[in-house]
Amino acid sequence: MIKFYNSLTRKKEEFKPIKQGEVSMYVCGVTPYDYAHIGNARPAIVFDTLYRFLTAQGNKVTYLRNFTDVDDKIINRANEQGVSCEELTQKFMSIYHEDMKRLNVLGADDTKDIQEPLVTKHMNEIISMIVKLLDNGHAYVGASGDVLYNTPKFPEYGKLSNKKLDDLIAGARVEISTDKKNPTDFVLWKSAKPGEPKWDFDAKYPNVNAGRPGWHIECSAMAKKCCGD
Repeated sequence: MIKFYNSLTRKKEEFKPIKQGEVSMYVCGVTPYDYAHIGNARPAIVFDTLYRFLTAQGNKVTYLRNFTDVDDKIINRANEQGVSCEELTQKFMSIYHEDMKRLNVLGADDTKDIQEPLVTKHMNEIISMIVKLLDNGHAYVGASGDVLYNTPKFPEYGKLSNKKLDDLIAGARVEISTDKKNPTDFVLWKSAKPGEPKWDFDAKYPNVNAGRPGWHIECSAMAKKCCGD
């Protein structure tokens, strides 16, 4: 038996898979614009250990850890070095894999149960999820052509972490935007600046500029695609 701390109930609870004998595990991965540091190594080791334990218990484990391969830090570093974003990310993803092998962390080459989805390979899923949020009124298009999540439209926002909406403060991982209706709203899709990587948005919303997704929607879309609901 293994117990996890449940942030919703604020207590340790016995882990019971949704489907007996099968576990889906999604872990937010790294942004490959530089060498991995010890903070990047910690979750890799922790969840590698958990993956091995759950597998040893006889579970069929699907383990995903993504790469955020499009980001402001990547764009800035690529421009500094005079290389493409793809060239930069491929270089540091390769180095990351080498580092993980030295730490005895299993990779996608070791078992087909470990997958490493890339943000740039899931734009259709990301855009589709944003469109759904726009359609049901949980997101809005700002004057700048960005799309933002409308936090007050979801009364239970913050429930998993036992936080009330009024108590939440926009932190370092919330994109800044002049289009915000509410301080806690965050960017789902941001307009590209000249020379930046960009993708066309759904033609259903012509007032949304070509651009790229924000952090939070990326993992939501990839987790849903790979692990289901």
